[in-house]
Amino acid sequence: MSVSTSVQNGTTTAAFQRCLNIDCGATYDVGEVLTRCPKCFDLLDVAYDWNKVALPSKLSDLEALWSRRHDPLRFSGVWRFHELLPYAPANRVITVGEGQTLLQQADFVAKYVGLKPGQLYLQYEGMNPSGSFKDNGMCAAFTHAHMVGAKRAACASTGNTSASLAMYCAVTQLMKAIIFIGSGKISYGKLSQALEYGALTVQIAGDFDDAMARVQEISKELGIYLVNSVNPFRLEGQKTVMFRVLEALRWEVPDWIVVPGGNLGNSSAFGKAFLELKELGLINRIPRLAVINAAGADTLDVLYNQRNLRWSRGRPRMEIACWYYDELDRDHVKADTIASAIEINRPVNLKKCLRALDACDGVVRKVNDQEILDAKAQVGAGGIGCEPASAASVAGAKLLRQQGVIGSDDRVVCILTGHQLKDPTATVAYHTTDQDQFEEVLGSRGVTRASYANRAIAVPNQMDAIIKAIQLYS
Repeated sequence: MSVSTSVQNGTTTAAFQRCLNIDCGATYDVGEVLTRCPKCFDLLDVAYDWNKVALPSKLSDLEALWSRRHDPLRFSGVWRFHELLPYAPANRVITVGEGQTLLQQADFVAKYVGLKPGQLYLQYEGMNPSGSFKDNGMCAAFTHAHMVGAKRAACASTGNTSASLAMYCAVTQLMKAIIFIGSGKISYGKLSQALEYGALTVQIAGDFDDAMARVQEISKELGIYLVNSVNPFRLEGQKTVMFRVLEALRWEVPDWIVVPGGNLGNSSAFGKAFLELKELGLINRIPRLAVINAAGADTLDVLYNQRNLRWSRGRPRMEIACWYYDELDRDHVKADTIASAIEINRPVNLKKCLRALDACDGVVRKVNDQEILDAKAQVGAGGIGCEPASAASVAGAKLLRQQGVIGSDDRVVCILTGHQLKDPTATVAYHTTDQDQFEEVLGSRGVTRASYANRAIAVPNQMDAIIKAIQLYS
């Protein structure tokens, strides 16, 4: 199967960009470099004339493409679903083998969450080349950047986006990566990747939201290609996480998708994926979506649950968000959570997330750092290591189960967004026997205990003492 569209200036005529504002609805060629609608400044979608695309008759038809593993397009866990994101000609896509990820049935973690055996699955995106889900979207945005001839690409980052962008630039040698980070707001595991891959790193005084504001201004001023998830092509790649989930479940739709909420790119992309699949008749129902904030970065929870901001048939009252942001500025409130990957107060994809919540009969919750780290320890004890932000999905599923929103026999997929080694400091501090280290890293964030700590045992350098300790504790 291949896209049955003509190619004009390196783009496909089936695809176009469309303003999210239904009262504007302006459309633009995919060859234009835009992050917002020039007419009304709203977000943009990548949209398709599906009549011009050679689609599978059913999703399981895509499995036949697995036999073409020698083809880089089909080896990629993103581009093997090229028919469902056909904005780039097949011979122009960029791939480094992203998307070779795992959907793991996790009965040990299911017991912790309160689900019956066989009902909890962990979608582990830490298996991506740069160690996080960001590679799904980055290969898509990077492909578009290459299509339009970009020589420099930039992002603001809490760490994972910068690592991914820097990796694609280094592997392909097609562009120079420029990353903006806030002061003290990036883990060494992630920063080390960007530095090692040769990215130009600009550290500004401020947090992620400040870095995001600056990178958008600088990119516009200098004509640098912006790859943050305000870029609609990023979200096209992130859709494929859901395609892989469905594939692993033998194309059966689960009851729930639970995802951490930071900049809200994943939740937005997942909602778009299910809307399109339903429109195309490739699924017969849409799963429910739960977006989980960290308590120290709970903008979506406040706006959705306290201030009743909704999609409202495409006309959400976005001034509600503006008023809340003004309050944050007035009170000098900055995002603060051990889950640094979702430490964001002004999510750029808020409006798209509202659409996803509407389409997926969604819910929003928040969990504190204690709950996140306890869930992270249980995920690790079950055999998969994840960074703190990832564990917000499991902590959120546990909370929703306690509230009776999720049933004990519901089939639930929690998204684990990044590898454990993205933030080893938090992991070691949680399991440490050093109380000072625990307090320094975690105590200031309201974490008072390590309920599931696996602490090292100190013994003398004597065989008898070592044997006695092993016999006592194993």
